[in-house]
Amino acid sequence: MSKAIFTGTFDPFTIGHASIVERGLKMFDEITIGVAVSKLKHTESEVARRVEAVKSVYQGEARVSVVAYSDLTVDFAHREHATCILRGVRSVKDFEYEREQADINRQLSGIETVLLFAEPQLASVSSTLVRELKFFGRDVTEFLPKTK
Repeated sequence: MSKAIFTGTFDPFTIGHASIVERGLKMFDEITIGVAVSKLKHTESEVARRVEAVKSVYQGEARVSVVAYSDLTVDFAHREHATCILRGVRSVKDFEYEREQADINRQLSGIETVLLFAEPQLASVSSTLVRELKFFGRDVTEFLPKTK
C-alpha cells in the first residue's frame, strides 16, 4: 500500500491544492494532508480552523486524512508511515525551492518527493493571492474548493 503526505500551511486551502490531492489519489492509495504549524510563515487562521476547513473538503473520502503537525516534514512522514512526500509546483521559483527541500528530505530520511506541476489554469492561484484578495474585500469563492 502506498501512502503520501501532502503538506503546507494551507492558509487557505485552494483549488490548486485540491487539484494536487485529486491527481495524487491516482498514484497513491492514501494521502494524509499535513497542515503545518509554522513560526516562519504568518498564517491568518489558527491551525485547528485550517484543519477543519480542509477536512470539510474531503468529508466522506476514506483515502484522505487531515492532521496538524509542527515538526519536520520527514518526521511527520515517518510517523504517518508515508512512502512519499507529494508537492505541487507552480513556477520555476517553486521548483527550485521544492528541489532543495526534496534533496534535504531524502538526505535526512531517504524519503522521496513527487512533484506535480500545477494545471496551467491554476498556476497563478496561491494562498497568498487569495488572502490578499480577501483582505481587499473581494469574493474568493472561485479559488476555494467546494466543501462536502
